[in-house]
Amino acid sequence: MMQENSNLSVLIIDPNPGMRSNLQNMLNLTGISKVEYAVNAGTAIRQLARRSYDIVLCEYDLGGGGSSSNSGAGGGQDGQQLLEDLRHHRLLSPWAIFIMLTSEAVYGKVIGAAELAPTDYVLKPFTAETLGARIARAIERRAVFLPAYQMVAQGKVLEAIRTAAALEVAQPRYALDCARLQAELRASLGQHAEAEYIYRKVLAYKPLGWASLGVARAEFAQGRIQQARDTLQGLVAANPRLMAAYDLLARCHEAAGEHTQAQKILEEAVAISPHLVRRLRKLGEVALEAGDAQAAEKSFKQVVSKARYSEFRDPEDHVRLVNALVRRGDMLAASGVVRDLERSMRASPELDACIGVANAALHDAAGNRDAAVLGLTNAVAAVRTSTTLSTGLKVGLVRSCLEHRLDAPAQDVMLAVVNDAGSGVTSQDALRIFTDAGRRDLADGMSQQLKAQAQILLGVADEKRNMGDVRGAVQTLLEALHMAPQNLQVMIAVAGGVLRQINELGWDHPLGELCLAQLEKIRAVDAQHPRLGPLMEEYAAMRRKYGIST
Repeated sequence: MMQENSNLSVLIIDPNPGMRSNLQNMLNLTGISKVEYAVNAGTAIRQLARRSYDIVLCEYDLGGGGSSSNSGAGGGQDGQQLLEDLRHHRLLSPWAIFIMLTSEAVYGKVIGAAELAPTDYVLKPFTAETLGARIARAIERRAVFLPAYQMVAQGKVLEAIRTAAALEVAQPRYALDCARLQAELRASLGQHAEAEYIYRKVLAYKPLGWASLGVARAEFAQGRIQQARDTLQGLVAANPRLMAAYDLLARCHEAAGEHTQAQKILEEAVAISPHLVRRLRKLGEVALEAGDAQAAEKSFKQVVSKARYSEFRDPEDHVRLVNALVRRGDMLAASGVVRDLERSMRASPELDACIGVANAALHDAAGNRDAAVLGLTNAVAAVRTSTTLSTGLKVGLVRSCLEHRLDAPAQDVMLAVVNDAGSGVTSQDALRIFTDAGRRDLADGMSQQLKAQAQILLGVADEKRNMGDVRGAVQTLLEALHMAPQNLQVMIAVAGGVLRQINELGWDHPLGELCLAQLEKIRAVDAQHPRLGPLMEEYAAMRRKYGIST
């Protein structure tokens, strides 16, 4: 074991030089000598962005020392906030071992760390033997799953699923973990019915909280919101500290338009695990939707405070807090938040956009229309060169522009949102925003622009197909479908292009489902269309060719 450990690389994240030295000595006793250090969260993020480590040992309390401005009493991120950032921004590989070290007696912090799924956590004080045993156990498990993880990293998800299925038989000790990995990978491919089947098989063997949560996620993804809600209510009753169940239950209530109930569920979750920044942010957003500006203010203040030392600090959190304060009529505090935003974050288009939106909200509340228009104009200019602003902020900017009759800026921003396939906003959503604002004229104009863009993309797809790039042709067709989802010509082109790719490159489940959905839409629009019959026959032939059950 000592010889095997000699190749392992470790990052120790701890502000205390004495503890760093002790940990290195403990690691040396287990044969690990490739050790590097980070004294705070910011240093750790920069190091993990440059290279990967086999093992990360992270002290929970990162505010206890060090020379950085991000450390010291009361400053900097703690280990849980760091882990949240690392997970969210994918700076930890799936096979990295992350062990949290803590002497904290506060249960909320321990459960907070646990819900972010570190590989393990070790309570101080501990011996070299204890740490070595935990590392050995983690390495053993990683060795079993490493082939599947590496296939996922290479984009070979179906191969990874087959590997996990084989491991389930070959490694009965890890059978449940293998089943869980298969289900999660199926879900990542959009195969939610298949994922649900695996989770239910696990539950038939053993009542496990993660399997019930997986069933609920599959139900929600398939649009069975009430069933998901029922599953989650039973799950929370049986497992009151399974925090992700609260988050999904709140989403179920949101989907039903029950914002007050969603707020209540998230408040229960925050009371149990009060430190997860993204849950606090979601609670603030839901509270605003429910009309509870006071609760929204409380949540957003915590988000701004907790995220202050994050390397990924989001200026939109200040905008959210400004909106809550404006709703409450506390203009003085809202102005202070804008000033803090201006002086505490480095210059960027995202910052400029957020300052513009926040100032517009302030001036609107004060009745200063000209100053509000100037803020919106500045925000629109900044949005054009930004890369990380949320869809929510951009859509809110569109609505504000419409309220102030800034027609061209509203259309420009909305077109950019629709053209971004990752925004989740369809052309139908965009047109509805204009129509709801009483601007049917702008909706019609945008509809014509989107149709023209879709027509151009159909031509680009034809060129790619003629050059033999069937995969690229399908991607372009999907962009056209995003812009014109009700266009019959686009539906037919998408179905034909997908079938061509499947024929040449093999069955792809999400694309197969998409193709079937387009065929059903074509049937609904024109059941007698001459291309519908041949496309349906070709779709059935592809399923037979690849042995896909109906």
